[in-house]
Amino acid sequence: MIGHKARMARKKAVIDANIARATVERGLLLVLTGNGKGKSSSAFGMAARALGHGMKVGVAQFIKSRTGTGEEAFFSRQPGVEWQVLGEGFTWDTQDRERDIATARRGWQVAQRMLADPAIDLVVLDELTYLLNYGYLDQDAVLDAIKARPPMQHVVVTGRGASPELLELADTVSEISDVKHAYRAGIKAQKGVDL
Repeated sequence: MIGHKARMARKKAVIDANIARATVERGLLLVLTGNGKGKSSSAFGMAARALGHGMKVGVAQFIKSRTGTGEEAFFSRQPGVEWQVLGEGFTWDTQDRERDIATARRGWQVAQRMLADPAIDLVVLDELTYLLNYGYLDQDAVLDAIKARPPMQHVVVTGRGASPELLELADTVSEISDVKHAYRAGIKAQKGVDL
């Protein structure tokens, strides 16, 4: 028991010193990427956390066209949330590149407005990486808009295959790995977990 107490005291001293050194306060850019499940769910968890602190949240949900998801049903009813479903479905569903580009550009206009609004404390750009990877949006223009946001605004970008440039700009990057997924065992998407 004494050994445990001493180890925890040393650990506490290290953690407390690191916390004391962290004095900068500014808006963060977080990127949630990788092939695993949970990127959007993590972003929406941050949205819930922000709402709990009385902050205003904007969600720009690219690619996905469904409005019947649990997160949209919940968050769109919350005061302090602007939820925009901006997609028409995955590109393999639409199979029309020009239409996908036009949809992405219309959606980006909504996202740009959110990024320019100092009243929005947290902006979630859900599935944005696909629009950059497919060339639907100009990456430099997107990154410039993120850089030019209000100083205290936090931004969360989700999606597979985040570019090196986006990763470099980010303050925090989490890569969600795919170890195992029920879908590969023939289990369909489940309400409350996947939808």
